Amino acid sequence: MYKDANVTYDINSRRSDGRATNIQFMTQDTGSAKLSFSFTKDGVPLPLSAVDTKIVLLYSDGSFYKKSLTIIDKVNGKAEYILSDEELKHYGIVKAELKLYYTNGQALATSFFTFTISKTLEDQNIVPVAEYYIDDFETLRNGINQTVDEISRTVEELREKFADLEAIETKEGAQEKADIAEKNAKDYTDEHANDQIKHITAKERETWNAKETPSGAQEKVNAHANKTDIHVTQSDKDKWNAAQLFKMTLDNGVAKYHSGVDFNTVVETGLYYMSGAKTELNAPVNNNGYLIVNNYGTYPLQEYVTYSSSDTTSSGRRKFMRNKVASSDSWTSWREIESVEGSQAKVDVHANKTDIHVTPDEKSSWNDLISQFRQHNYNQERHTSAIERAKWNGAVTYANITLKNGATAGTRTPIYAKWGPLTLLRGHVKTEPEIIFGSIPSSYAPIGGAIETVPLSGTGGTANLIVYENGDLKIKYPDPTDSSKLGGGYYIDVVIGFQEGGTA
Repeated sequence: MYKDANVTYDINSRRSDGRATNIQFMTQDTGSAKLSFSFTKDGVPLPLSAVDTKIVLLYSDGSFYKKSLTIIDKVNGKAEYILSDEELKHYGIVKAELKLYYTNGQALATSFFTFTISKTLEDQNIVPVAEYYIDDFETLRNGINQTVDEISRTVEELREKFADLEAIETKEGAQEKADIAEKNAKDYTDEHANDQIKHITAKERETWNAKETPSGAQEKVNAHANKTDIHVTQSDKDKWNAAQLFKMTLDNGVAKYHSGVDFNTVVETGLYYMSGAKTELNAPVNNNGYLIVNNYGTYPLQEYVTYSSSDTTSSGRRKFMRNKVASSDSWTSWREIESVEGSQAKVDVHANKTDIHVTPDEKSSWNDLISQFRQHNYNQERHTSAIERAKWNGAVTYANITLKNGATAGTRTPIYAKWGPLTLLRGHVKTEPEIIFGSIPSSYAPIGGAIETVPLSGTGGTANLIVYENGDLKIKYPDPTDSSKLGGGYYIDVVIGFQEGGTA
Protein backbone atom coordinates (compact mmCIF):
# COMPACT_ATOMS: atom_id res chain seq x y z
CA MET A 1 0.00 0.00 0.00
CA TYR A 2 1.30 3.44 -0.93
CA LYS A 3 0.56 7.07 -0.26
CA ASP A 4 0.47 7.86 -3.96
CA ALA A 5 0.92 11.49 -5.02
CA ASN A 6 0.41 12.23 -8.70
CA VAL A 7 2.40 14.97 -10.50
CA THR A 8 1.90 15.75 -14.21
CA TYR A 9 4.45 17.47 -16.45
CA ASP A 10 3.88 18.93 -19.92
CA ILE A 11 7.26 19.34 -21.63
CA ASN A 12 7.34 22.84 -23.17
CA SER A 13 9.32 26.08 -23.14
CA ARG A 14 6.77 28.24 -21.32
CA ARG A 15 8.05 30.16 -18.35
CA SER A 16 7.34 28.67 -14.93
CA ASP A 17 8.48 29.77 -11.46
CA GLY A 18 7.76 26.38 -9.95
CA ARG A 19 4.59 25.23 -8.30
CA ALA A 20 3.55 24.33 -4.79
CA THR A 21 1.54 21.15 -4.31
CA ASN A 22 -0.62 19.92 -1.44
CA ILE A 23 1.39 16.68 -1.23
CA GLN A 24 2.31 15.77 2.38
CA PHE A 25 4.23 12.75 3.63
CA MET A 26 5.09 11.82 7.26
CA THR A 27 8.46 10.82 8.70
CA GLN A 28 7.01 7.37 9.51
CA ASP A 29 5.72 6.62 5.96
CA THR A 30 8.22 3.77 5.70
CA GLY A 31 8.36 2.43 2.14
CA SER A 32 4.95 3.93 1.28
CA ALA A 33 5.69 7.52 0.23
CA LYS A 34 5.43 7.38 -3.58
CA LEU A 35 5.56 10.14 -6.19
CA SER A 36 3.94 9.15 -9.51
CA PHE A 37 4.79 11.19 -12.61
CA SER A 38 3.02 11.53 -15.99
CA PHE A 39 4.89 13.21 -18.87
CA THR A 40 3.12 14.74 -21.88
CA LYS A 41 4.18 16.84 -24.85
CA ASP A 42 1.81 18.66 -27.22
CA GLY A 43 -1.17 17.06 -25.45
CA VAL A 44 -0.11 13.41 -25.91
CA PRO A 45 1.94 11.06 -23.69
CA LEU A 46 5.75 11.52 -23.98
CA PRO A 47 7.47 8.13 -24.57
CA LEU A 48 10.32 7.38 -22.13
CA SER A 49 12.52 5.26 -24.40
CA ALA A 50 16.34 5.62 -24.45
CA VAL A 51 16.24 8.02 -21.50
CA ASP A 52 17.44 8.06 -17.88
CA THR A 53 14.97 10.05 -15.76
CA LYS A 54 16.42 11.64 -12.61
CA ILE A 55 14.77 13.36 -9.64
CA VAL A 56 16.69 16.05 -7.74
CA LEU A 57 15.57 16.62 -4.12
CA LEU A 58 16.69 19.66 -2.08
CA TYR A 59 15.63 19.55 1.58
CA SER A 60 15.19 22.40 4.07
CA ASP A 61 18.28 21.29 6.07
CA GLY A 62 20.48 21.48 2.95
CA SER A 63 20.45 17.75 2.17
CA PHE A 64 20.70 16.91 -1.52
CA TYR A 65 19.69 13.72 -3.35
CA LYS A 66 19.83 12.88 -7.06
CA LYS A 67 18.42 9.48 -8.00
CA SER A 68 16.87 7.67 -10.96
CA LEU A 69 13.11 7.21 -11.35
CA THR A 70 11.55 3.83 -12.00
CA ILE A 71 9.87 3.83 -15.43
CA ILE A 72 6.60 1.86 -15.25
CA ASP A 73 5.12 2.64 -18.70
CA LYS A 74 7.54 3.74 -21.45
CA VAL A 75 4.84 4.17 -24.10
CA ASN A 76 2.49 6.36 -22.04
CA GLY A 77 5.25 8.31 -20.25
CA LYS A 78 4.74 7.16 -16.64
CA ALA A 79 7.39 6.83 -13.91
CA GLU A 80 7.52 6.71 -10.12
CA TYR A 81 9.86 7.28 -7.18
CA ILE A 82 9.54 5.89 -3.62
CA LEU A 83 11.23 7.97 -0.92
CA SER A 84 13.72 6.04 1.25
CA ASP A 85 13.60 5.98 5.05
CA GLU A 86 16.72 8.21 5.15
CA GLU A 87 15.06 10.80 2.91
CA LEU A 88 11.90 10.88 5.05
CA LYS A 89 13.96 11.91 8.11
CA HIS A 90 14.63 15.33 6.53
CA TYR A 91 11.33 16.99 7.41
CA GLY A 92 10.12 20.33 6.10
CA ILE A 93 9.45 21.74 2.63
CA VAL A 94 11.20 19.79 -0.15
CA LYS A 95 12.00 21.22 -3.58
CA ALA A 96 12.04 18.67 -6.41
CA GLU A 97 12.78 18.86 -10.10
CA LEU A 98 13.07 16.23 -12.85
CA LYS A 99 15.76 15.80 -15.50
CA LEU A 100 15.64 13.55 -18.57
CA TYR A 101 19.02 12.40 -19.95
CA TYR A 102 18.73 10.85 -23.43
CA THR A 103 21.30 8.40 -24.79
CA ASN A 104 21.93 10.70 -27.81
CA GLY A 105 23.34 13.39 -25.48
CA GLN A 106 20.22 15.55 -25.20
CA ALA A 107 18.75 16.50 -21.82
CA LEU A 108 15.54 18.15 -20.58
CA ALA A 109 14.92 19.84 -17.23
CA THR A 110 11.49 20.58 -15.74
CA SER A 111 10.42 23.39 -13.44
CA PHE A 112 10.57 22.49 -9.76
CA PHE A 113 7.64 21.67 -7.50
CA THR A 114 7.44 21.47 -3.72
CA PHE A 115 5.95 19.05 -1.24
CA THR A 116 6.08 18.66 2.56
CA ILE A 117 7.42 16.03 4.97
CA SER A 118 5.92 16.43 8.46
CA LYS A 119 7.16 14.92 11.73
CA THR A 120 5.04 12.36 13.54
CA LEU A 121 4.60 12.69 17.32
CA GLU A 122 7.33 10.13 18.09
CA ASP A 123 9.76 11.91 15.75
CA GLN A 124 9.46 15.35 17.34
CA ASN A 125 12.99 15.17 18.81
CA ILE A 126 14.86 13.87 15.75
CA VAL A 127 17.60 16.12 14.37
CA PRO A 128 18.51 15.10 10.81
CA VAL A 129 22.07 15.41 9.57
CA ALA A 130 22.57 16.94 6.14
CA GLU A 131 23.32 14.29 3.50
CA TYR A 132 24.40 14.40 -0.14
CA TYR A 133 23.63 11.45 -2.40
CA ILE A 134 24.04 11.19 -6.19
CA ASP A 135 23.40 7.68 -7.46
CA ASP A 136 25.88 8.05 -10.39
CA PHE A 137 28.61 8.95 -7.86
CA GLU A 138 27.60 6.06 -5.62
CA THR A 139 27.91 3.70 -8.58
CA LEU A 140 31.45 5.01 -9.23
CA ARG A 141 32.38 4.60 -5.58
CA ASN A 142 31.09 1.03 -5.51
CA GLY A 143 33.16 0.27 -8.64
CA ILE A 144 36.30 1.69 -7.01
CA ASN A 145 35.66 -0.36 -3.86
CA GLN A 146 35.25 -3.50 -5.97
CA THR A 147 38.57 -2.81 -7.78
CA VAL A 148 40.33 -2.31 -4.42
CA ASP A 149 38.96 -5.64 -3.22
CA GLU A 150 40.25 -7.39 -6.37
CA ILE A 151 43.73 -5.83 -5.93
CA SER A 152 43.76 -6.98 -2.31
CA ARG A 153 42.96 -10.54 -3.35
CA THR A 154 45.74 -10.47 -6.02
CA VAL A 155 48.31 -9.26 -3.46
CA GLU A 156 47.27 -12.04 -1.11
CA GLU A 157 47.70 -14.63 -3.87
CA LEU A 158 51.20 -13.28 -4.67
CA ARG A 159 52.09 -13.40 -1.00
CA GLU A 160 51.13 -17.08 -0.88
CA LYS A 161 53.25 -17.84 -4.00
CA PHE A 162 56.32 -16.05 -2.65
CA ALA A 163 55.97 -18.11 0.50
CA ASP A 164 56.94 -21.17 -1.58
CA LEU A 165 60.31 -19.71 -2.76
CA GLU A 166 62.23 -22.22 -0.67
CA ALA A 167 60.96 -25.01 -2.93
CA ILE A 168 62.59 -23.51 -6.08
CA GLU A 169 65.01 -25.82 -8.02
CA THR A 170 68.81 -25.50 -7.28
CA LYS A 171 71.24 -24.38 -10.02
CA GLU A 172 72.89 -27.83 -10.32
CA GLY A 173 69.58 -29.67 -10.50
CA ALA A 174 68.23 -27.21 -13.06
CA GLN A 175 71.38 -27.62 -15.26
CA GLU A 176 71.06 -31.39 -15.23
CA LYS A 177 67.42 -31.20 -16.25
CA ALA A 178 68.27 -28.65 -18.98
CA ASP A 179 70.94 -30.96 -20.47
CA ILE A 180 68.48 -33.82 -20.62
CA ALA A 181 65.84 -31.59 -22.23
CA GLU A 182 68.37 -30.32 -24.82
CA LYS A 183 69.34 -33.88 -25.82
CA ASN A 184 65.68 -34.89 -26.14
CA ALA A 185 64.98 -31.81 -28.28
CA LYS A 186 67.94 -32.55 -30.60
CA ASP A 187 66.82 -36.15 -31.07
CA TYR A 188 63.29 -34.99 -31.89
CA THR A 189 64.54 -32.31 -34.29
CA ASP A 190 66.73 -34.77 -36.19
CA GLU A 191 63.89 -37.23 -36.48
CA HIS A 192 61.50 -34.48 -37.67
CA ALA A 193 63.99 -33.14 -40.26
CA ASN A 194 64.34 -36.60 -41.82
CA ASP A 195 60.58 -37.15 -42.07
CA GLN A 196 59.81 -36.73 -45.83
CA ILE A 197 56.09 -37.16 -45.27
CA LYS A 198 55.93 -33.96 -43.21
CA HIS A 199 58.26 -31.95 -45.49
CA ILE A 200 58.08 -31.02 -49.19
CA THR A 201 60.66 -31.26 -51.93
CA ALA A 202 61.98 -28.36 -54.04
CA LYS A 203 59.84 -29.46 -56.95
CA GLU A 204 56.73 -29.55 -54.80
CA ARG A 205 57.50 -26.03 -53.52
CA GLU A 206 57.90 -24.76 -57.10
CA THR A 207 54.54 -26.26 -58.06
CA TRP A 208 52.79 -24.70 -55.10
CA ASN A 209 54.35 -21.27 -55.65
CA ALA A 210 52.76 -21.23 -59.10
CA LYS A 211 49.38 -21.38 -57.41
CA GLU A 212 47.46 -18.34 -55.96
CA THR A 213 49.43 -16.10 -53.62
CA PRO A 214 47.96 -14.33 -50.58
CA SER A 215 48.47 -10.94 -52.21
CA GLY A 216 46.76 -12.08 -55.40
CA ALA A 217 43.90 -13.55 -53.43
CA GLN A 218 43.62 -10.28 -51.47
CA GLU A 219 43.44 -8.25 -54.69
CA LYS A 220 40.60 -10.42 -55.95
CA VAL A 221 38.79 -10.09 -52.60
CA ASN A 222 39.21 -6.29 -52.67
CA ALA A 223 37.85 -6.07 -56.22
CA HIS A 224 34.82 -8.12 -55.18
CA ALA A 225 34.26 -6.09 -52.01
CA ASN A 226 34.22 -2.82 -54.01
CA LYS A 227 31.32 -3.91 -56.20
CA THR A 228 28.58 -1.63 -54.80
CA ASP A 229 25.96 -3.09 -57.14
CA ILE A 230 26.00 -6.42 -55.28
CA HIS A 231 26.87 -5.22 -51.76
CA VAL A 232 25.04 -2.92 -49.34
CA THR A 233 26.50 0.02 -47.47
CA GLN A 234 26.08 0.81 -43.79
CA SER A 235 23.66 3.61 -44.70
CA ASP A 236 21.58 1.05 -46.62
CA LYS A 237 21.48 -1.18 -43.53
CA ASP A 238 20.56 1.76 -41.28
CA LYS A 239 17.75 2.74 -43.65
CA TRP A 240 16.36 -0.80 -43.78
CA ASN A 241 16.67 -1.30 -40.03
CA ALA A 242 14.74 1.95 -39.42
CA ALA A 243 11.95 1.00 -41.81
CA GLN A 244 8.48 0.06 -40.57
CA LEU A 245 8.42 -3.65 -39.77
CA PHE A 246 4.73 -4.07 -38.93
CA LYS A 247 2.61 -5.44 -41.80
CA MET A 248 -0.69 -3.64 -42.37
CA THR A 249 -1.60 -6.09 -45.16
CA LEU A 250 -0.34 -9.42 -46.43
CA ASP A 251 3.00 -9.49 -48.27
CA ASN A 252 1.23 -9.11 -51.63
CA GLY A 253 -0.72 -6.03 -50.45
CA VAL A 254 -4.02 -7.90 -50.07
CA ALA A 255 -6.17 -7.27 -46.97
CA LYS A 256 -5.80 -9.71 -44.09
CA TYR A 257 -8.64 -12.27 -44.10
CA HIS A 258 -10.79 -13.01 -41.02
CA SER A 259 -13.80 -15.34 -40.93
CA GLY A 260 -16.27 -15.45 -38.03
CA VAL A 261 -14.02 -13.29 -35.82
CA ASP A 262 -15.28 -11.06 -32.99
CA PHE A 263 -14.77 -7.43 -34.06
CA ASN A 264 -13.76 -6.51 -30.48
CA THR A 265 -10.59 -8.59 -30.86
CA VAL A 266 -9.36 -6.93 -34.08
CA VAL A 267 -7.40 -4.00 -32.61
CA GLU A 268 -4.07 -4.00 -34.49
CA THR A 269 -3.61 -1.33 -37.16
CA GLY A 270 -4.29 -2.76 -40.61
CA LEU A 271 -6.74 -3.55 -43.43
CA TYR A 272 -8.97 -6.63 -43.02
CA TYR A 273 -11.66 -8.44 -45.00
CA MET A 274 -14.31 -9.67 -42.53
CA SER A 275 -16.21 -12.75 -43.71
CA GLY A 276 -19.19 -14.05 -41.77
CA ALA A 277 -19.69 -10.68 -40.05
CA LYS A 278 -22.65 -10.69 -37.65
CA THR A 279 -24.00 -8.37 -34.99
CA GLU A 280 -23.47 -11.22 -32.49
CA LEU A 281 -19.75 -10.79 -33.25
CA ASN A 282 -20.07 -7.01 -32.60
CA ALA A 283 -20.32 -6.14 -36.31
CA PRO A 284 -22.58 -3.15 -37.11
CA VAL A 285 -24.71 -5.22 -39.54
CA ASN A 286 -24.96 -8.79 -40.79
CA ASN A 287 -22.91 -8.21 -43.94
CA ASN A 288 -19.37 -8.99 -45.08
CA GLY A 289 -17.07 -6.04 -45.70
CA TYR A 290 -13.72 -4.30 -45.24
CA LEU A 291 -12.50 -3.21 -41.79
CA ILE A 292 -9.85 -0.50 -41.32
CA VAL A 293 -8.22 -0.27 -37.85
CA ASN A 294 -6.15 2.68 -36.65
CA ASN A 295 -4.60 2.16 -33.22
CA TYR A 296 -2.65 4.50 -30.96
CA GLY A 297 -1.94 2.96 -27.57
CA THR A 298 -5.10 1.57 -25.98
CA TYR A 299 -7.85 3.23 -28.01
CA PRO A 300 -8.24 1.79 -31.54
CA LEU A 301 -10.61 3.30 -34.13
CA GLN A 302 -12.57 0.96 -36.44
CA GLU A 303 -14.12 1.92 -39.81
CA TYR A 304 -16.27 -0.72 -41.54
CA VAL A 305 -17.61 -0.66 -45.13
CA THR A 306 -20.12 -3.33 -46.17
CA TYR A 307 -19.43 -5.14 -49.46
CA SER A 308 -21.27 -7.43 -51.84
CA SER A 309 -19.80 -8.85 -55.04
CA SER A 310 -23.29 -9.24 -56.55
CA ASP A 311 -24.73 -5.79 -55.68
CA THR A 312 -23.60 -3.22 -58.25
CA THR A 313 -25.53 -0.24 -56.79
CA SER A 314 -24.01 2.29 -54.42
CA SER A 315 -26.90 1.82 -51.99
CA GLY A 316 -25.42 -1.55 -51.07
CA ARG A 317 -22.34 0.14 -49.61
CA ARG A 318 -22.74 1.36 -46.01
CA LYS A 319 -20.00 2.82 -43.81
CA PHE A 320 -19.81 2.71 -40.00
CA MET A 321 -17.30 3.81 -37.38
CA ARG A 322 -16.66 3.36 -33.65
CA ASN A 323 -13.76 3.50 -31.18
CA LYS A 324 -12.64 1.80 -28.00
CA VAL A 325 -12.59 3.81 -24.79
CA ALA A 326 -8.98 4.42 -23.68
CA SER A 327 -7.64 2.01 -21.01
CA SER A 328 -10.96 0.14 -20.99
CA ASP A 329 -12.65 -2.90 -22.53
CA SER A 330 -15.68 -0.80 -23.53
CA TRP A 331 -16.49 0.27 -27.10
CA THR A 332 -18.74 3.06 -28.32
CA SER A 333 -21.77 2.10 -30.37
CA TRP A 334 -21.42 1.96 -34.14
CA ARG A 335 -22.29 5.23 -35.94
CA GLU A 336 -23.32 5.04 -39.58
CA ILE A 337 -21.93 7.72 -41.91
CA GLU A 338 -24.74 8.92 -44.16
CA SER A 339 -24.22 9.24 -47.92
CA VAL A 340 -25.46 12.12 -50.10
CA GLU A 341 -27.97 9.83 -51.80
CA GLY A 342 -29.21 8.47 -48.48
CA SER A 343 -29.68 11.93 -47.01
CA GLN A 344 -31.60 13.13 -50.07
CA ALA A 345 -33.84 10.07 -49.99
CA LYS A 346 -34.78 10.77 -46.35
CA VAL A 347 -35.50 14.42 -47.17
CA ASP A 348 -37.70 13.38 -50.10
CA VAL A 349 -39.69 10.96 -47.92
CA HIS A 350 -40.20 13.66 -45.30
CA ALA A 351 -41.22 16.28 -47.86
CA ASN A 352 -43.93 13.98 -49.25
CA LYS A 353 -45.66 13.47 -45.88
CA THR A 354 -48.93 15.36 -46.38
CA ASP A 355 -50.05 14.64 -42.82
CA ILE A 356 -47.41 16.99 -41.38
CA HIS A 357 -47.16 19.56 -44.23
CA VAL A 358 -49.78 21.98 -45.55
CA THR A 359 -50.72 22.75 -49.12
CA PRO A 360 -51.01 26.30 -50.51
CA ASP A 361 -54.83 25.96 -50.41
CA GLU A 362 -54.74 24.94 -46.74
CA LYS A 363 -52.43 27.85 -45.89
CA SER A 364 -54.75 30.31 -47.68
CA SER A 365 -57.78 28.89 -45.85
CA TRP A 366 -56.11 29.25 -42.44
CA ASN A 367 -54.99 32.80 -43.23
CA ASP A 368 -58.62 33.65 -44.03
CA LEU A 369 -59.74 32.24 -40.67
CA ILE A 370 -57.15 34.29 -38.80
CA SER A 371 -58.16 37.43 -40.67
CA GLN A 372 -61.85 36.85 -39.83
CA PHE A 373 -60.99 36.24 -36.16
CA ARG A 374 -59.05 39.49 -35.93
CA GLN A 375 -61.88 41.43 -37.58
CA HIS A 376 -64.29 39.95 -35.07
CA ASN A 377 -61.97 40.56 -32.12
CA TYR A 378 -61.62 44.28 -32.89
CA ASN A 379 -65.33 44.88 -33.58
CA GLN A 380 -66.21 47.46 -30.90
CA GLU A 381 -69.90 47.15 -31.63
CA ARG A 382 -69.88 43.53 -30.46
CA HIS A 383 -67.37 43.87 -27.59
CA THR A 384 -67.15 46.13 -24.54
CA SER A 385 -64.17 48.15 -23.39
CA ALA A 386 -62.59 47.95 -19.95
CA ILE A 387 -64.09 51.31 -19.01
CA GLU A 388 -67.55 50.12 -20.08
CA ARG A 389 -67.15 46.85 -18.15
CA ALA A 390 -66.07 48.65 -14.98
CA LYS A 391 -69.02 51.00 -15.31
CA TRP A 392 -71.51 48.17 -15.77
CA ASN A 393 -70.11 45.86 -13.07
CA GLY A 394 -69.43 48.51 -10.50
CA ALA A 395 -66.16 49.31 -8.69
CA VAL A 396 -64.21 46.54 -6.96
CA THR A 397 -63.39 47.14 -3.27
CA TYR A 398 -60.01 45.74 -2.08
CA ALA A 399 -58.98 44.98 1.51
CA ASN A 400 -55.52 44.30 2.94
CA ILE A 401 -54.49 40.67 3.41
CA THR A 402 -53.79 39.92 7.09
CA LEU A 403 -50.04 39.05 7.21
CA LYS A 404 -48.71 36.49 9.74
CA ASN A 405 -45.55 34.75 10.98
CA GLY A 406 -43.13 37.54 10.08
CA ALA A 407 -44.38 38.12 6.52
CA THR A 408 -44.10 41.73 5.29
CA ALA A 409 -45.37 43.78 2.35
CA GLY A 410 -42.91 44.28 -0.50
CA THR A 411 -43.12 46.93 -3.21
CA ARG A 412 -46.97 46.65 -3.25
CA THR A 413 -49.29 45.98 -0.34
CA PRO A 414 -50.92 42.51 -0.55
CA ILE A 415 -54.71 43.01 -1.03
CA TYR A 416 -57.78 40.93 -1.94
CA ALA A 417 -61.30 41.49 -3.34
CA LYS A 418 -64.30 39.55 -4.60
CA TRP A 419 -65.69 40.33 -8.06
CA GLY A 420 -68.60 38.27 -9.17
CA PRO A 421 -67.65 34.54 -9.06
CA LEU A 422 -63.96 35.43 -8.76
CA THR A 423 -61.54 36.24 -5.91
CA LEU A 424 -58.79 38.70 -6.87
CA LEU A 425 -55.38 38.76 -5.11
CA ARG A 426 -52.77 41.44 -5.79
CA GLY A 427 -49.54 42.69 -4.23
CA HIS A 428 -45.96 41.78 -3.35
CA VAL A 429 -45.19 39.78 -0.19
CA LYS A 430 -41.87 38.84 1.45
CA THR A 431 -42.07 35.59 3.42
CA GLU A 432 -40.36 32.27 4.01
CA PRO A 433 -41.82 29.31 2.10
CA GLU A 434 -43.75 26.48 3.76
CA ILE A 435 -45.41 28.73 6.41
CA ILE A 436 -48.82 30.45 6.63
CA PHE A 437 -47.90 34.02 5.68
CA GLY A 438 -51.43 35.52 5.68
CA SER A 439 -55.17 34.92 5.43
CA ILE A 440 -58.39 36.20 3.83
CA PRO A 441 -61.96 35.55 4.98
CA SER A 442 -63.06 31.96 4.37
CA SER A 443 -66.04 33.27 2.40
CA TYR A 444 -63.57 34.58 -0.18
CA ALA A 445 -61.83 31.19 -0.52
CA PRO A 446 -63.05 28.60 -3.05
CA ILE A 447 -64.47 25.32 -1.82
CA GLY A 448 -61.60 22.83 -1.53
CA GLY A 449 -58.97 25.60 -1.82
CA ALA A 450 -56.84 26.46 -4.86
CA ILE A 451 -53.25 26.31 -6.15
CA GLU A 452 -51.86 29.08 -8.36
CA THR A 453 -48.40 29.59 -9.90
CA VAL A 454 -46.78 32.94 -9.02
CA PRO A 455 -43.46 34.52 -10.14
CA LEU A 456 -40.46 35.09 -7.85
CA SER A 457 -39.16 38.61 -7.29
CA GLY A 458 -35.46 39.40 -7.81
CA THR A 459 -34.73 36.30 -9.87
CA GLY A 460 -36.40 34.20 -12.52
CA GLY A 461 -38.45 31.21 -11.46
CA THR A 462 -41.84 30.35 -9.99
CA ALA A 463 -43.51 29.05 -6.82
CA ASN A 464 -46.93 27.69 -5.85
CA LEU A 465 -49.43 29.87 -3.97
CA ILE A 466 -51.73 27.66 -1.84
CA VAL A 467 -55.17 29.11 -0.89
CA TYR A 468 -56.73 26.91 1.77
CA GLU A 469 -60.52 26.55 2.19
CA ASN A 470 -60.32 28.42 5.53
CA GLY A 471 -58.64 31.41 3.83
CA ASP A 472 -55.02 30.73 4.92
CA LEU A 473 -52.28 31.52 2.37
CA LYS A 474 -48.93 29.72 1.94
CA ILE A 475 -45.99 29.69 -0.52
CA LYS A 476 -44.65 26.22 -1.46
CA TYR A 477 -41.98 24.78 -3.77
CA PRO A 478 -40.06 27.88 -4.86
CA ASP A 479 -37.92 27.13 -7.95
CA PRO A 480 -35.56 30.11 -8.55
CA THR A 481 -33.39 30.47 -11.63
CA ASP A 482 -30.54 31.73 -9.38
CA SER A 483 -30.80 30.32 -5.85
CA SER A 484 -28.28 32.88 -4.55
CA LYS A 485 -30.86 35.65 -5.20
CA LEU A 486 -33.78 33.90 -3.47
CA GLY A 487 -35.43 36.12 -0.87
CA GLY A 488 -36.80 38.95 -3.00
CA GLY A 489 -40.40 37.91 -2.32
CA TYR A 490 -43.34 36.79 -4.46
CA TYR A 491 -45.91 38.57 -6.71
CA ILE A 492 -49.38 37.23 -5.82
CA ASP A 493 -51.35 38.77 -8.73
CA VAL A 494 -53.85 35.94 -9.37
CA VAL A 495 -57.55 35.45 -10.20
CA ILE A 496 -59.29 32.50 -8.46
CA GLY A 497 -62.67 31.14 -9.53
CA PHE A 498 -65.22 29.57 -7.18
CA GLN A 499 -65.94 25.88 -7.59
CA GLU A 500 -69.74 26.33 -7.53
CA GLY A 501 -69.70 29.72 -9.25
CA GLY A 502 -71.55 31.58 -6.49
CA THR A 503 -71.51 35.37 -6.23
CA ALA A 504 -70.98 37.69 -3.28
